[in-house]
Amino acid sequence: MNAAIVLFPGTNRERDMAIALRRATGREPRIVWHRETELPPDLDLAVLPGGFSHGDYLRCGAMAARSPIMPALRRFADRGGHVLGVCNGFQILTEAGMLPGALLRNATLRFLARDCWLRVERADTAFTRHYQRGQTFRAPMAHGDGNYYADEATLDRLEGEGGVLFRYAAPDGGLAPEANPNGSARNIAGVVSASGRVAGLMPHPEDLVEPLLGGTDGLPLFAGLAEALAA
Repeated sequence: MNAAIVLFPGTNRERDMAIALRRATGREPRIVWHRETELPPDLDLAVLPGGFSHGDYLRCGAMAARSPIMPALRRFADRGGHVLGVCNGFQILTEAGMLPGALLRNATLRFLARDCWLRVERADTAFTRHYQRGQTFRAPMAHGDGNYYADEATLDRLEGEGGVLFRYAAPDGGLAPEANPNGSARNIAGVVSASGRVAGLMPHPEDLVEPLLGGTDGLPLFAGLAEALAA
């Protein structure tokens, strides 16, 4: 699998993402600066990592969504490429219209930096094939604007079409209100496009891919992608 990490001014999780991709693929991901207008021609996966692109001015991800690289990213997905957005990357994908919904201020109006538990809602995508449906896994979160929002019609469509990829949950998979740290609608932590090729989530699976980093709960996401997109 050939992967690239798209870098914006203010991105700060590219090294963590590179470690995760290297761990899963044995290959060094390429870095693509946001001012570029094309992606590498032999690419399988493009990743938008976390951070504070453009200082989160206007709205989180709003300025990055209008960067020169974004039309190329859309073309890449339309041609069959896979795109993953994590935290700020998820915000950018929603601002660009590549994923539905929006990320609002956390319901607590506070920045959250803590572990959370995610429940896998689908195990038949390239992003989740190494998990089981209903399985829970731990992932760190670090965001102030992770409260997933969409209108009721969009939420119903997501549910009906299998667009919900992950939900915030208790370790046993329960969806009690206290398991939803930022107030996201229907406990949604991550979604996938109708094509199954564009996905975004707010927590950081790339931070749990090595025992020395505290665990390997996030590694199946990247290992599954490497397997699904193996050249």
